[in-house]
Amino acid sequence: MAAAALFLSSTLLSAQAATLPPPEGEVLLRVTGNIEHSNVDGELQLDLDQLMTLSPHVIETATPWTEGIGRFEGPLFRAVLEAAGAEGERVRVTSLNEYEIEIPWSDLYDYDVILAVMRDGEPIAVRDLGPVLVLYPFDEHPELLNETIRHRSVWHVGTVDVQ
Repeated sequence: MAAAALFLSSTLLSAQAATLPPPEGEVLLRVTGNIEHSNVDGELQLDLDQLMTLSPHVIETATPWTEGIGRFEGPLFRAVLEAAGAEGERVRVTSLNEYEIEIPWSDLYDYDVILAVMRDGEPIAVRDLGPVLVLYPFDEHPELLNETIRHRSVWHVGTVDVQ
């Protein structure tokens, strides 16, 4: 049953992305590389409203970079890749200040990793790690509090390149 639901969800997201118009608001995320669905010059460009329509998810967690427990919202990372019709083994995430790291696809399916765009009901500002933050569910999975995952938890995400 769960596999059928995942397939249906993936199919709906892919169909939705195939019809996503170019963003009307500020572009927060560009998905490039091996993708089937694009909306601007071979890329899938997404604004805040578009990101929040793609499988919105909430993680309430403490992070190594913020004080207290925050309520983070954004699409599941894997849902954004599914919406882009992405195929690959890893994704290269690049921040606005050009920090780059590869994240294996397995992370995105083993854990509910989100592309957080909201914290405590407000868009995440650049000065507060935004506008897009790769966020692992640290409180649900304490084993994620390690150096490898901290490096994959990219702040100020601008581009996701599917490889």
